[in-house]
Amino acid sequence: MATARIALDAFGGDNCPRAEVQGAVEAARTGVEVVLVGDREAIADELRKHSDHEGLPIAIHHAPDRITMDDHPGKAVRAKPEASMPMAFELVRRGEAAAAMSAGNSGAMLACGLFKYRRLRGVDRPAIVASLPNRDSFTTVLDVGANVECRPINLVQFAVLGAAFAAFRHGIARPRVGVLANGSEEGKGTELTRIVHQLLEAHPVGSFSYAGYAEGAGLFDGTFDVVVTDGFTGNVALKVAEATGRLIAGWLRNAVTSSVVHKFGALLLRGAFGQLRSRMNPDTYGAAPLLGVDGVAFLCHGGATPFAIATALRLAQRTIHEDMMGAVTAALAEAAPLCAAARDDALAAGTTEKAP
Repeated sequence: MATARIALDAFGGDNCPRAEVQGAVEAARTGVEVVLVGDREAIADELRKHSDHEGLPIAIHHAPDRITMDDHPGKAVRAKPEASMPMAFELVRRGEAAAAMSAGNSGAMLACGLFKYRRLRGVDRPAIVASLPNRDSFTTVLDVGANVECRPINLVQFAVLGAAFAAFRHGIARPRVGVLANGSEEGKGTELTRIVHQLLEAHPVGSFSYAGYAEGAGLFDGTFDVVVTDGFTGNVALKVAEATGRLIAGWLRNAVTSSVVHKFGALLLRGAFGQLRSRMNPDTYGAAPLLGVDGVAFLCHGGATPFAIATALRLAQRTIHEDMMGAVTAALAEAAPLCAAARDDALAAGTTEKAP
């Protein structure tokens, strides 16, 4: 790849283009090369608010249209080829950027990935990946929104993709993979999770170890490095986790400001509280990659702050420089026997007794 530029959709998020431009400026100050995609005049107006912008590695690519949260994902991508989001992907397809990023419509991001990048060989459905802080490090969770309904082959491929990402992103040599279920016993879960459980047990892969069923606590207690599930369940779990973090932060804030004594104690613990706040803040982790497409793409939260945008841009730069896509491709090749077994119609169509 001749360039390491990140094509950032400047008109995707709730606070566009201010948050995107400010985030791009903050990232560019640390050496990240960014091309802001969207209405040229609006972007230029925001850039002029930063006195040092002319010396930064930031360019503008004009895109006269945008995809909104209310647009139908697939239809909008086809009907609005010059919108900022699909244009960001188009720049990567042309070789004028190395990664695409947006805080916009996640369904449209998936459509752009499929239409512009196509799927990686050996992947049936791409997945959106989230990193949740756990007791010791992070738990990589997928899918968190791309696929509401899944087949066994999809969750098996998610295990391979997630393990490759966990190894890259969090430096875990042989990630422990679990299947999200409502219990750890053999008969728990759904027909889908039981089939996936059987497949992962019967066909070990050298790059990760299968650790069995993951209950809800397994997302946070450090037992698993990767947890796979369908996009509906994963998205609900992610949003519950984020809401719980905000709730606890609010409780803590109210508690430490409830009296003079508590305020004094909070001053003594200010450093510890700062570390806790950073661990619980989703902005600290930047963005979620779209894995399984033949290119680098990151999704930011719709309400992403400039800090979150800048963090995500730096992660995207690292993804390019350290060739995460190469690692994912190699992982899929190694897991080919497992994926072939998951395509076995006899097993995929098999039934097991439902758990009580």
